[in-house]
Amino acid sequence: MRSLIVAPIAEVPAVVESAFARRTLLKGSGVVAVAALTTVATTAPAVAAVGVFRHGVASGDPLPTAVILWTRVTVAEDATPGSGIGDATAVRWEIATDAGFGTLAASGTATATTETDHTVKVDATGLTPGQDYFYRFTAQGETSPVGRTRTAPAPDSDIDRLRLGLVSCSNWEAGWFGAYRHLAARTDLDAIVHLGDYLYEYGRGKYTGRTGAVRAHNPANEIITLTDYRTRHGQYKTDPDLMALHAAVPFICTWDDHESADNSWRDGAENHDPATEGPWVDRKAASARAYLEWMPVRATRTDGQVQIYRRLRFGTLAELSMLDLRSYRDEEAGPVAGWRHADDPSRTITGRAQMDWLTAGLTSSPTRWKLIGNSVMITPLVFPPLEAATTQAITEALGIPQGGITVNGDQWDGYTADRNTLFRAIADNKVGEVVFLTGDIHTSWAADLPLNAANYPAGPTVGAEFVIPSVTSSSVGDLLKMPPRTASVPAEETIKAANHHLRYVELDSHGFGVLEVTATQTQMDWFYVGDVTDPATGIRHGASFAVPVGGRLESRPTPSL
Repeated sequence: MRSLIVAPIAEVPAVVESAFARRTLLKGSGVVAVAALTTVATTAPAVAAVGVFRHGVASGDPLPTAVILWTRVTVAEDATPGSGIGDATAVRWEIATDAGFGTLAASGTATATTETDHTVKVDATGLTPGQDYFYRFTAQGETSPVGRTRTAPAPDSDIDRLRLGLVSCSNWEAGWFGAYRHLAARTDLDAIVHLGDYLYEYGRGKYTGRTGAVRAHNPANEIITLTDYRTRHGQYKTDPDLMALHAAVPFICTWDDHESADNSWRDGAENHDPATEGPWVDRKAASARAYLEWMPVRATRTDGQVQIYRRLRFGTLAELSMLDLRSYRDEEAGPVAGWRHADDPSRTITGRAQMDWLTAGLTSSPTRWKLIGNSVMITPLVFPPLEAATTQAITEALGIPQGGITVNGDQWDGYTADRNTLFRAIADNKVGEVVFLTGDIHTSWAADLPLNAANYPAGPTVGAEFVIPSVTSSSVGDLLKMPPRTASVPAEETIKAANHHLRYVELDSHGFGVLEVTATQTQMDWFYVGDVTDPATGIRHGASFAVPVGGRLESRPTPSL
């Protein structure tokens, strides 16, 4: 991610069952989830700090009849993440419809070995669509914390709503994961969508927050090897707020760049020096292997490569396409060269196969809403938006992209040919109700997506984009080192004045989003934590924007929750 800088322990089954009962009631009644709006939330601990299951449990990628279940087994005190030592051990897993595990839906055994860093990942199948479940693991005489999960509804089911928590960019050293804690306290979410930068690769003290490092990274060095990546994943999985959220609701994840190295692309990364850090292909393979070991992600292999772009469906209401841009993109052009190469049709951010997959899915989807989990912003952000028909001579002479001067070539603005291909496919095939869900830039945005930004609002749009803030990673406000809501406010207004399709910009705050999808609209609510350096920080509601069926973005006075 390149920063955008603008100048001027085991749960008690009865407690879990009670929480699930509240969640089910809320889903059916639309009652406000009180925990979402309180200033301080508390949750039962998700895992003990010691023992066999000290990294908690997790679930992910819910399908109508299957869900991924995950844990790690610490087989001995010295068998730490990345150590490569420790005996193999048998692990039993169970998934049930009740917290007491009286009615098992599925069960089995797996083996935790050094080959997978003693992680266990099970694709539990044969489940019932749209069903709440409890799951647990047993190994070496100990039983794990109880996790909660939920399968997706049947493809032909007509569900009333889908509610997703959205997060991205959680830097251990920059602050405490209060956003995760507040999401874990809710009882109304169907899944968490993590849009990338689940962890950060930097060495200790190299990338911190406004006030310096709140807590130290392990290992101390920048992570490069498989051992390094496993160790860092293991550290993040000990955060109690992250563990609580993983235990409470399934995750749907994609990676961005920091899961490997900053500003990564197909054949390298800005934060990778082959002369001192070895071949990029080795580092990328190590980061991907550790990620797939430690994350509840369902991946496939195509032509010998790992493929994590995938599609999940929620009845007839919504389909979610999760993208993987970093594995296929061309290298970002530099600030000046980027102006001249942004429109180059030979440059790609998705790769040809993924673009074909994405456009085919959007144009054939049978669902009302088409959601796209997108790691970098697709909304045009340029100064100024230019009308190509009247400024062709200028753009050709100066090399300025037809859409205007690109601010951040790391985003889709640096790969406008791919964006035009995608937007044109949506427009030409009259695909409605397309919403992009994005992280990466540590700030909050809501935007309509015009075919031509210079013609907005007169010209056509192809959908909308909601960008969520970081959990902890430095925002523009942090980088400006000014009090929140001071210097950033005029910058926000300047950005919106130059880009009329931008309806909401907030450059200071950290937190999360909650997306509610119904038959009539899709609404995003932004929630902001008070202070990432305070482990007990509260939250506040920031803004609400909705896209009605067949319409454009509209501000909402209150949360939908």
